[in-house]
Amino acid sequence: MATASAAFKSREDHRKQVELEEARKAGLAPAEVDEDGKEINPHIPQYMSSAPWYLNAEKPSLKHQRKWKSDPNYTKSWYDRGAKIFQADKYRKGACENCGAMTHNVKSCMERPRKIGAKWTNMHIAPDEKIETFELDYDGKRDRWNGFDPATYARVIEKYEQRDEARRKYLKEQQLRKLEEKNNKQKGENEVSDDDEDEDTLKDDEAKVDESKQMDFAKVEKRVRTTGGGSTGTVRNLRIREDIAKYLLNLDVNSAYYDPKTRSMREDPLPDADPNEKFYGGDNQYRISGQALEFKQLNVHAWEAFEKGQDIHLQAAPSQAELLFKDFKIIKEKLKSQTKAAIMEKYGNAATQEELPKELLLGQTERQVEYDRAGRVIKGLETSLPKSKYEEDVYINNHTSVWGSWWKDHQWGYKCCKQTIRNSYCTGAAGIEAAETAADLMKANIEHKAASEDTPTQAEEKKLAAWGTDVPADLVLDQKKLADALKKEDERKREEKDERKRKYNVRWNDEVTPEEMEAYRMKRVHHDDPMKDFLH
Repeated sequence: MATASAAFKSREDHRKQVELEEARKAGLAPAEVDEDGKEINPHIPQYMSSAPWYLNAEKPSLKHQRKWKSDPNYTKSWYDRGAKIFQADKYRKGACENCGAMTHNVKSCMERPRKIGAKWTNMHIAPDEKIETFELDYDGKRDRWNGFDPATYARVIEKYEQRDEARRKYLKEQQLRKLEEKNNKQKGENEVSDDDEDEDTLKDDEAKVDESKQMDFAKVEKRVRTTGGGSTGTVRNLRIREDIAKYLLNLDVNSAYYDPKTRSMREDPLPDADPNEKFYGGDNQYRISGQALEFKQLNVHAWEAFEKGQDIHLQAAPSQAELLFKDFKIIKEKLKSQTKAAIMEKYGNAATQEELPKELLLGQTERQVEYDRAGRVIKGLETSLPKSKYEEDVYINNHTSVWGSWWKDHQWGYKCCKQTIRNSYCTGAAGIEAAETAADLMKANIEHKAASEDTPTQAEEKKLAAWGTDVPADLVLDQKKLADALKKEDERKREEKDERKRKYNVRWNDEVTPEEMEAYRMKRVHHDDPMKDFLH
């Protein structure tokens, strides 16, 4: 009923609003005014970001917008974490069955599940939490630090102060221990050794100078959000001021590219200058020379050795990697020298031989060659066969001929062994003989089998008296078989009359002999026979 009344009320409000708008357009109702009392023109949209010229606005404002003032309902407060409002003494209906608080149910309870809940024990009822709802504005919804308690940062400061205090205490103890050890030394020691120790201690003290004092050279302080610009902190410049900057070595815009972000110039800015007078040849010069190139080769060797299964790692064991690389270079040089010696031993060294005569160098010969008018060789030179880009005369698996050099029974094969299997191993003449012997034996076996098989004897045609045919004139019956057939026919008819005498397993024979056919004709009842009633 309440729902129906609310719907009726909303329809009435809408109808009244429509009537009021129509009356304002007709001039029968007062116009709508803003907060300053000015009339609002219904034809001008109220969501424009800048006031148009026809509003006669004296100065730019945002009053024509829908919400130009902040909502007083917006708040910047945050949740009161851990606050409790009421703690009951006994369980209340509708409370959490686990802890007994009214502000949540058992499904959203954050307390450890009890063995027996507060609903049944009625003890240790948890207090009700403070539930708050806030309506945040645009900035409040996007404030990342909303609800942050600055007092919690004191714990971080306290943690670092404790660490610094422990470090100072440890260093002080170390200094006192060194002083005690120095005072307890015997006075009868050699003065020379004492002097050496004093020098060593002085060097150690100089090396242990505060890092901030050593690294504060060439500091450049920059300001933030001032006319000077820049960023806060110390910028250490390691470049010597006497050196000329890279980008000033060659002012040509088409010269080597200078990257201001990384302060790198990979190419040589002065490629045409004398290398003896240049002190800078680009960053790539350092990468392809000196120890940088050796270190790169060491890295590549470590990677390749690791991929091949060796337990080597440049960063984990640099000494081992460097020693293995050194051994690798020695073995490589030995292998190259051995290969060079083997080649020279096989083919000779042309550099150590005597010079060839000029006749051979200039290509003079006594051979007579005849050519035709077109420039073709007629006589004197053997025509050279053109070479193909594919591999030729490559023999595999001990073959002496290529695949496809033999053909038989629509199959390609090898001529050397007459095999038709592509990846077979060559067996030579012995394989050919064995194959021919096996083929002859197979043919002999087939012929022997064909000869030994008996041809099926043609069965004598029995002139049987078929059902529904007349008895042939030349039919000869066996009287004994006929008597047996008559007895069987009598038994069959008795079984047809009395089903109880019929045996369980009945065997049928499809072959009907002439005697059985004659017995059936003799015992058959002829309905058109006048003497059928006298037959037994």
